[in-house]
Amino acid sequence: QVQLVESGGGLVQAGGSLRLSCAASGRTFSTSGMGWFRQAPGKEREFVAAINWSGGSTYYTDSVKGRFTISRDNAKNTLYLQMNTLKPEDTAVYYCAWGTTVALGKSIHEYHYWGQGTQVTVSS
Repeated sequence: QVQLVESGGGLVQAGGSLRLSCAASGRTFSTSGMGWFRQAPGKEREFVAAINWSGGSTYYTDSVKGRFTISRDNAKNTLYLQMNTLKPEDTAVYYCAWGTTVALGKSIHEYHYWGQGTQVTVSS
């Protein structure tokens, strides 16, 4: 059984930065694509970024391109999301997710294990 534990969320002013981490256990981390999603109050969970098994391919939703960077350290079984130039509209609970294949997935349906989430709040 895969376990995912996010950390690194918090309260930050607009324009600031945060780095989220997701520690994975239970299966071989390097065999799966990984992703970050977020869910704001009253809204559906949405895709943020994804990375393939090796880290060689990444993909971002348009609203975070140029500001967020997804990366992974397979030796440490850890997924990261570096978030720069944060905006109030980035406020949400952020979830990491374990994909169903080695490739990166852009849809919520391409992931089958989820962390508990970490809150990110950006004040204006």
